[in-house]
Amino acid sequence: MNEKAGVWLTFVPMKKKLLIYGTLLVVLVSGFWYLLSFTKGFFEVKLPVMSYVQDFSFTDQNGKTVTAKDFEDKVYVTEYFFTTCKGICPKMNANMKNVFDKYRDINDFAILSHTSMPETDSVPLMKAYEEKLIGKDPQYAAKWYFVTGSKDSLYKMARQSYLLDNVKNNQLNIEDNFIHTQFFALVDKQKRVRGIYDGLKLDEIARLEKDIKELLSEKPEEPAAQTVLK
Repeated sequence: MNEKAGVWLTFVPMKKKLLIYGTLLVVLVSGFWYLLSFTKGFFEVKLPVMSYVQDFSFTDQNGKTVTAKDFEDKVYVTEYFFTTCKGICPKMNANMKNVFDKYRDINDFAILSHTSMPETDSVPLMKAYEEKLIGKDPQYAAKWYFVTGSKDSLYKMARQSYLLDNVKNNQLNIEDNFIHTQFFALVDKQKRVRGIYDGLKLDEIARLEKDIKELLSEKPEEPAAQTVLK
């Protein structure tokens, strides 16, 4: 403000001064928010990168080989269960089905369910489990894979890629190990784990559904907000 303007303001009534200052403040604030409107996601908090998914190869409920390539450019949720489980698995997969139903028409979404008991969960058992859960010959764009394979490969993925089990269990004999976890992992289109959720809690499922939507709209070239969590 120059000297002349200062002298002029001294003769302006208080109400007019307040009006002038208020108008200037509104203009400044409006300009600030206008500039921010061009900065996409300025106030958004990106989901952290927790881990990177290693390559894998398993067999699905149709007897087909499923690899990491089947999930390229897809957002997917993964879990561990077994077909004869009478405890937490039925409730977990009922909640997972709600997630599946919400995104079943999305081409770049999938679910990957690993068996914790490959010694008993054969391909026919996995197929029967799928049909019981989502019906025969379902029409949907998204895929829900129920996979089996070698126990060491399945458990290695749970611990080292998806962070769904204590990595210290690797020190034990694999044949004596058993993964029985209610947690789901969310993986983005760049094969990075971006969240862990309790599959038994409805508020966690709601958070998972919200985060899926966020990752589906996230552009691959956008850098993650944080480095890998230790």
